Amino acid sequence: MSPRRSYDQYCSAARALDVVGDRWTLLIVRELLAGARRYTDLHADLPGVSTDVLASRLKDMERDGLTTRRRLPPPGAAYVYELTARGRALLPVLQALGAWGEAELGERRPTDAVRAHWFALPVLRALAGGGLVEVRLEEGCFHLDAGAGEGPVYGDGPAPREPDALLVLGTDTCTAVARGEVSVTDAVRDGRITVTGDGPVAKALREA
Repeated sequence: MSPRRSYDQYCSAARALDVVGDRWTLLIVRELLAGARRYTDLHADLPGVSTDVLASRLKDMERDGLTTRRRLPPPGAAYVYELTARGRALLPVLQALGAWGEAELGERRPTDAVRAHWFALPVLRALAGGGLVEVRLEEGCFHLDAGAGEGPVYGDGPAPREPDALLVLGTDTCTAVARGEVSVTDAVRDGRITVTGDGPVAKALREA
């Protein structure tokens, strides 16, 4: 475990960056907001990170109280990492950072990796109120729960139960939402997003 580096400044922003300012740390938080993940799953969804750096960051995050590690019961018997309450409290930080970074997205570069659930944060920002929502794209699908409380905020794959709303949209539309070029409600109104379901989220989107 590497010794924590510090800016040695009596400022809450500097102290926060002492903990989460290292490369990859906030992206690991982004992945763990989807719930407990195995090391191999994290490595697969963080293309570009070396195994040594990922292992080091996870140890640092556990030391700093952002994550915990536990062993799954048989037949899994694998270790998984998950966020503590302090780690989950970084969600609004990632939301604000993502909103600020919308202008930086531009066109997708040939070297850019993409995962369907990476679109969860901008879609989550765009949805008001709680509810379980499943989103289907060409790349795959993900689900999010605006009223998750202490549980996973979003996850890869279909919703674990009947969602309150199902959103079907093209990657171009989802990219436009991520860039801040169009709102979810406007895209629904224009027919670029198809909404089904009887939950309050679905009704609010159709009636907006």
